[in-house]
Amino acid sequence: MGKAAARSDARRPRRGRAQESGAAVRGPAGGRATHAVELERQRRTIERLQTLVEASKALNSTLDLGELFEITLNMTTQQAAAERASLFLVDAQRKELWTLVAQGLEQKEIRLPFGKGLAGWVAESGETIALEDAYSDPRFDRSVDKASGYRTRTMLVMPVKDRAGRIVAVLQLLNKRQGSFSHDDIELLEGISVHAAIALDNARLHKESLEKQKLERELSLARTIQRGLLPEKPPQLEGYDVAVRHETSLQVGGDYYDFIELSPSTQLFLVADVEGKGAPSALVMSNLQATLHTLVRHVHAIEGILFNLNDRILESTRGGKYMTMFLGLLDLPRRGLHYINAGHVAPVVIRRGSEPIYLREGGMVVGLMPGTRYRRGFMQLEPGDVVLTCTDGITEADNPAEEQYGAARMVAQASSQLHRSAVEIVDAIHADVERFSRGGQHQDDRVLMAIKVG
Repeated sequence: MGKAAARSDARRPRRGRAQESGAAVRGPAGGRATHAVELERQRRTIERLQTLVEASKALNSTLDLGELFEITLNMTTQQAAAERASLFLVDAQRKELWTLVAQGLEQKEIRLPFGKGLAGWVAESGETIALEDAYSDPRFDRSVDKASGYRTRTMLVMPVKDRAGRIVAVLQLLNKRQGSFSHDDIELLEGISVHAAIALDNARLHKESLEKQKLERELSLARTIQRGLLPEKPPQLEGYDVAVRHETSLQVGGDYYDFIELSPSTQLFLVADVEGKGAPSALVMSNLQATLHTLVRHVHAIEGILFNLNDRILESTRGGKYMTMFLGLLDLPRRGLHYINAGHVAPVVIRRGSEPIYLREGGMVVGLMPGTRYRRGFMQLEPGDVVLTCTDGITEADNPAEEQYGAARMVAQASSQLHRSAVEIVDAIHADVERFSRGGQHQDDRVLMAIKVG
């Protein structure tokens, strides 16, 4: 038994070595498998990073919004192995989504409100949706499929967010070529979408900058053209001193003045204020100038001029714009002022030692009602009289306390300057308006005209 026990004990180490030997064989094999998995993970991470670097380069290679759409759609369909893609930009102000292009579809711009369809739902919720069967989701809008004949099966819809986390677009991918859209697809596209959002924001800002520059050039040209419609300088009239100052609150405006010589002894002058300001009012102003210059060649009575001017302006604007107007006719040798006030700020005659005389005779505003008749007023001027005519940009200029400058203050300022020239009177009133209205909210176009009788 001792020998048997000895043989048994002798065999135990051999079994132990065999077991240890077997463990040694299995250990490296398991380690190699783990190492291979790690290498594959690293390879995929490097590939993903390379993809994102290339995506960033491509997306930042252009500032053209349409080209950026194409790059984004081509890149995302390729990386996610999708058949089609659409990119919808967010119009936050209108609470709408709109797309410049829809890959594979030839149709006009698509617009949809927030909340409608899957893209609208994602724009509102900010969540990503991955569907194996789009038609099984009640939020899916089938109208595009019906219109195009295309059949959507799988679908991935995700928000594109900017640096601040705001949703600037929604990316929509259709029909994965094999299987369904996976978590890996979502992770990769989320990485791409970060760069896409930055590129879209840059392209939008660039587009807005170009549009602003173009608008500024066009407005500058319009301002030059509008200035060309106004008299280059006041007329030189024997026995009269005339001055005028015109300013617009924007590049162009609707305030207008003019001087037209009807004969060596008669001078027509006009101050008008088209309702509103900016380009629309400037267009009406140019129409007024052309119509007036045509009418005075054929109609000499100021009542007839206003009657025809009213109907023609009404016809061209369809009642969408009206204007106030003061039309004056100077009988130069007799110092007579015939006039019509069509709803305008009442001009005033300032006479030393007398109360101011306001010129209100006339009728309603121009361009509002067809067939309007106007009454003529008359004022006999005397040497030293000053006739002041302005638009409401002068009298309604306000200060920070929301008090208006008013006609009384204008008259007081002019009365203190009666010994000065017409241009000095105009400059003094303008400077006073500027001092008064500094910091005020109401800024409008301004015309101020002074006619001083010698």
